[in-house]
Amino acid sequence: MSTTFFIPSVNIMGAGCLPEAVLAIRGYGFQKALIVTDSVLNKLGVAGKIQALLTEQKIESVVFDGAKPNPTVGNVKAGLAQLKEHQCDFVISLGGGSSHDCAKGIALCASNGGEIADYEGVDQSAKPQLPLVSINTTAGTAAEMTRFCIITDEERHIKMAIVDRNVTPIMSVNDPELMLAKPKGLTAATGMDALTHAVEAYVSTAATPITDACALKAVELIARNLRTAVAHGDNLPAREQMAYAEFLAGMAFNNASLGYVHAMAHQLGGLYDLPHGVCNALLLPHVETFNVSTSAARLTDVARAMDVDVKGLDAEQGAHACIAAIRQLAKDIGIPASLSELGVKEADIPLLATNALNDACGLTNPRKASQAEIEGIFRGAMTASA
Repeated sequence: MSTTFFIPSVNIMGAGCLPEAVLAIRGYGFQKALIVTDSVLNKLGVAGKIQALLTEQKIESVVFDGAKPNPTVGNVKAGLAQLKEHQCDFVISLGGGSSHDCAKGIALCASNGGEIADYEGVDQSAKPQLPLVSINTTAGTAAEMTRFCIITDEERHIKMAIVDRNVTPIMSVNDPELMLAKPKGLTAATGMDALTHAVEAYVSTAATPITDACALKAVELIARNLRTAVAHGDNLPAREQMAYAEFLAGMAFNNASLGYVHAMAHQLGGLYDLPHGVCNALLLPHVETFNVSTSAARLTDVARAMDVDVKGLDAEQGAHACIAAIRQLAKDIGIPASLSELGVKEADIPLLATNALNDACGLTNPRKASQAEIEGIFRGAMTASA
């Protein structure tokens, strides 16, 4: 069976790499950038810093700071209008997953036309998006280097999963110096998002030896560095290791895809506008408990990567040790213990489950679930585990 490995053609990483990246941008011959970011990064002057570096290279730019935490169809439309008004010939996304996803939506519609909802699903576009350079400021989503784009449809109250080779950025930039000021809660949520990417990719039905290697190394780095990055946000070595970890996890899931954790988390974000990483962190142990019957050996591998002693345990015991380690990590970094704490309503579970089963991310989950089983996973996550 043949496989295709997707990744941006250029990926610049390491502390202090931002100026080098802007020099590389100049080499493409672009004239004017639309910088897609959020209002916080704009107010903090981070977008202005990028503009100044671009100006030094004689590249014009304008800022669109309308990317919301869960970017919407409306955000994409507004950004696209600004891009057309200023006749920008490429896009720069600056931030975490929200900015990157919003920028992907803008760039895809700029070259293909239509509405972003037209591209929901897998490889629905005909042409590559407008060139996109993604400058990352969080260690979690890996949206700076993937072919995934998640946009909230405000009318349907769902998150659309757009999985399309044409939304892959031409360049990703991970400078951990841009991540130092991030608050503990954001660091924790994005770190657990990265862990979820790695675990889901490793147990995915589309996993390969390449994605396996990326996933397990990502798990190892996260287990060793996430607690430090949360507790000591100014620790540059920990931030740098987390940047490598989230990128490796991105390489894994960008090619092996994901599973029911993401399919379910997307529905929570769409209906309640909840933080994606927190939803993943809460659902991950529950979904992997469901997956034990098909993926015990692989979950035991994850336990080893987390430095759990599984000597003498059989595969099922190793899998449960893995799940316990995931729960402990989430607890140690302050992740909420239950969906009920986030305001999720029991009455909404049937709708959430129905929509989750229609999400493209669930296609590669190692064990197929019924509507009732997905509802059961949601209900299990409503209360804190013992």
